[in-house]
Parts: sequence; C-alpha cells; structure tokens
Amino acid sequence: MFRNQYDTDVTTWSPAGRLFQVEYAMEAVKQGSAAIGLRSKTHVVLACVNKANSELSSYQKKIFKVDDHIGVAIAGLTADGRVLSRYMRSECINYNYTYESPLPVGRLVVQLADKAQVCTQRSWKRPYGVGLLVAGLDESGAHLYYNCPSGNYFEYQAFAIGSRSQAAKTYLERRFENFKDSSREDLIKDALIATRESLQGEKLRSSICTIAVVGAEEPFHILDQETVQQLIDAFEIVAEEEGPASEPGAAADEGAAAEEGAGADQGSGAAPMDI
Repeated sequence: MFRNQYDTDVTTWSPAGRLFQVEYAMEAVKQGSAAIGLRSKTHVVLACVNKANSELSSYQKKIFKVDDHIGVAIAGLTADGRVLSRYMRSECINYNYTYESPLPVGRLVVQLADKAQVCTQRSWKRPYGVGLLVAGLDESGAHLYYNCPSGNYFEYQAFAIGSRSQAAKTYLERRFENFKDSSREDLIKDALIATRESLQGEKLRSSICTIAVVGAEEPFHILDQETVQQLIDAFEIVAEEEGPASEPGAAADEGAAAEEGAGADQGSGAAPMDI
C-alpha cells in the first residue's frame, strides 16, 4: 500500500486529495477481529470475536465498560482502544461529578471524534488505529455509534466492523427492519448469528465470542460464558430447523466475505501488534 512521497506524513495531501496515513489507520480496523452492534428501542447488544495470538495465550479483551449506561466494542489496535476507553471513562466521571447526571451518549461520541480528528492534523501524532462501536442509553433512547480513526462518527441501527465483517453486515442488512421492535433475547440471538456469519465456517462457542448488553433498567454488563453457551445451544437448535431457508443468502455472500477474510489474514500475519 506504499504511496511514494505522499504517505510519509499524516498532514501531507496527495494530488487526489487523500490522506494516506489516515486511510492506513482505517485499514488497521479491517484487520482486527470482528465487532458487532445492534440496537432496539430499549436495548443495545455488542458482540465480538475473541482472537488469541497462539494456543498458549489468552485473548485480548475487546469490550469495555465505560459507565453504567455506556460500553464500547473495538476492532483494530487493542492498545489504542484501551487508551480511548479510559479517556471516555474519565469524561463520564467528570461530567457526573459536575452535573450529577449521566453524560449523554451523543456528546461523548462527539468528544471522542474530536480527539481522533486532532491526530489527523498534527505532524508529530499518528491516527488511532482502532474503530469503536459505542453502545449507550440516555434520555433520548438507545444509541449505537461507530467512531472512525478519521474523526468521523455515524449512528447505526446495526453495524459490524473488523475482519470478515462483510458476511455479518449482509445478515444485519437483511434483518435490520425488525431490530427496532426486537426484545432483548431476540437482539442477542441476532448478534450471535451475525457473529457466526463472520467466523466463516468455524463453530460458534462461548470461548471465542463475548456478548454485552445495556438497556432500560439494565446497566451495561458482559454476559458470562455459561450464559452465552446456553444461548448458543438454544440458537443452534433453531438454526438446524431454519438451515435450508437461510443457505441461499449465505452462499451468495460467501465469495465477498472469503475474499475480505483472506486479505485480513495476510495483514494480521504481517502486523507485529495485536489487533
């Protein structure tokens, strides 16, 4: 991806009007393990794939609690995500101390985007190589935002980022109209199915995925492995019954998802840092 003299500095524009260093940071998000978010009127569910460097090591944590009403899932450089989640936690504490009320999700997302944008305009800094799915609940309802290394942010009904996320996105696009009125259990089920789609044939187990939930009168928390495994077992029974109906759509998306996954595997093999 070398672009000659135009990618040596984050403040150098190419003749085509592009900042290649920022694009490289966005590419780092695509190399990270998949993270998925879905929201209804009352709940938001985050899911991520746990990827270990080797069989001898544990996996890196990909979902962080920011406050009782906010949590994040990350894809990309884990160290950058850890630093940004600590910044978000600090902002929530300061706001709560000053105004004695929870920090609105939208305001926190804007502050996070501003922090990321500064790194695209300073020659002595580099962009954060991590994408964040911010899930939260405030007075205006449930929210799901995606924060990009470029400093942009978007609100979604459902979204997936990371390697092999295209198959999960395709599933979410087919189902997103039902998410608004979905129950908590249905959202978790759809999150598990979307996670399975991003695994490309690997069996879904509680040891390789993490699920977190935040909702009305339910503070943000990560489900334990036993609960997740019980949900997976129940979901697999339904999947066997619905298997023939869902196969054509899955087969149509297999080519694009496999191609993206192959590129992600090559990148992850070359990167020295855990993503």
